[in-house]
Amino acid sequence: MFLVTGGAGFIGSNVVASLNEAGASDIVVNDLLGQDDAKWRNLAKRQVADLVPPAELMAWLDGRKLDAVIHMGAISDTTATDGDLVMENNFRLSLRLLDWCTATRTPFIYASSAATYGDGSQGFDDDGSLDALRKLRPMNLYGWSKHLFDLAVVDRYVKKEKLPPHWVGLKFFNVYGPNEYHKGHMASVLAKVFDQAKAGKPVRLFKSHRDGIEDGDQRRDFIYVDDAIAVLRWLLDAPAVSGIFNVGTGNAESFRDMIGAMFKALGRPANIEYIEMPDAIRGQYQYFTQGSVENLRRAGYNAGFTPLEAAVGQYVTGYLDREDRYR
Repeated sequence: MFLVTGGAGFIGSNVVASLNEAGASDIVVNDLLGQDDAKWRNLAKRQVADLVPPAELMAWLDGRKLDAVIHMGAISDTTATDGDLVMENNFRLSLRLLDWCTATRTPFIYASSAATYGDGSQGFDDDGSLDALRKLRPMNLYGWSKHLFDLAVVDRYVKKEKLPPHWVGLKFFNVYGPNEYHKGHMASVLAKVFDQAKAGKPVRLFKSHRDGIEDGDQRRDFIYVDDAIAVLRWLLDAPAVSGIFNVGTGNAESFRDMIGAMFKALGRPANIEYIEMPDAIRGQYQYFTQGSVENLRRAGYNAGFTPLEAAVGQYVTGYLDREDRYR
């Protein structure tokens, strides 16, 4: 039996779908579905054994035996400001799950984030040493909460304190794909602008306010959700591999490239307008992210990553441009 926290969310529901597709149905989802239909539809095509609300999770775990805990649940809004709420959900709950997995010797895979790298001044190398981690300065509360948990796990490892027999932290970069629709302003730019592009309206991207970088040429390490899940599943099935790993493609591409690929998938010429970046975010806006995947390669992961144009085409034609957009 697998426990997937955040299993009705974006990445979590894709994990559930992947497990189902591999023949597993003994999956317990830990999540809140809310008052609208945005999240339950992420699971509407799936088979799960139970759905446990967060307030009941630790009591539900008492006496259980699980094949693995896949901990994707978190408050992932990078603009969140309630420090107590974020720390309870992202840090303290993660510690409780880590302790449970350690005591029961249950494999533990958890979502970290590229937000832990902050402005990128220390690079995007997933060096799992305490010295390297301590140099990172996340720029928001969400990134800090994830960073603190990475530090807690690695500190235990360095001190040779008890940990689960198999543990993995995943520093997700810019993941996009089906089932992200409930995320609102935190959804990928592609998901947010598709409907207006389909309606014939121009897509608006930020102008650049940095010398040497053209408008729309701000770059991210975009990774299609299928590729991110492939990495997670490989690590789940590799009990000898523990550590913290970047989950990106290792290749930064521009927002202009992504939106151009969307228009190409629609069979239309690109229709992009560039607007001023709000003053409130100019000082903390990242112009470039690109995760090194060398540690993942050294660990033995040798699958490729879907090229941006092909992945965007798959997302558009297989999901966004259909009446039923859910996986």
